[in-house]
Amino acid sequence: MFWVLLLLLAWAVAGTACTRLCLAAVRTAAVDADAGRGHDLTLYEAAFLSGGPARVADLTLVSMARQRRLLLAHTGWATVVDPRGRDEMERSVIGAIGPEGQSRIAPVRSAAADTDAVRSLGEGLVRAGLAVPDAAARTTVASGVRQVRAAALAVLGLGVAALALPAPTEMPRDLVAVWFALPLALTLSCLAIARVEVHPYSRWASPAGQRLLGVLHRRVNRTADDHSLLTSVAVRGIRAIGEPELRAAFAHRDQLPRE
Repeated sequence: MFWVLLLLLAWAVAGTACTRLCLAAVRTAAVDADAGRGHDLTLYEAAFLSGGPARVADLTLVSMARQRRLLLAHTGWATVVDPRGRDEMERSVIGAIGPEGQSRIAPVRSAAADTDAVRSLGEGLVRAGLAVPDAAARTTVASGVRQVRAAALAVLGLGVAALALPAPTEMPRDLVAVWFALPLALTLSCLAIARVEVHPYSRWASPAGQRLLGVLHRRVNRTADDHSLLTSVAVRGIRAIGEPELRAAFAHRDQLPRE
């Protein structure tokens, strides 16, 4: 009757994994239920939720360039025209360019994305329940899904081991297989439900944040005014930029010169 011990182990593995996934989904739903209600995203917040700190830096660069307070050359260089930043993000970009007033876009983007202003923005979104707090929280539900998948494989392995036991048993092998099929069915059904019901996290935005981004995305129109352009950049990234020279400037951002 050693197969019974294997069956109990299979149920324990399957039950534990499925319970953890369910609890993670319930906690996520409880946190996100009221998050973001009555909150209107700023462009910086939308940029952070859509693409993280780097997107905030890109948005700031494009915004200053559209206002002619920063020149972004098609060769990939940024030049300060107006050294007076209008907010913390702009001051961070100007500080990243340096006292000479000119620098390549790639290091400016990297430095601006790693400033206290961007970190404070992210922390505020986390407190509002719109951003994912850290890597551990981001993967809570995903980790639960992985555990259930591992449990399904473990149950399958235990079932195969039980059927392969050389010792004689009074229980027919096909009935033993049916008993192991029950915890396997539990894990597979749990995975199926999670795939349909559990709202997936993006890298930066929580489900509540994704809902607000969806609303903002639907509001983006095709007019050529600055606010619509900046909203598109915040939500979609630099691929939303229409000006060829400005797009060319960002095309050089990762092509640093080799010394």
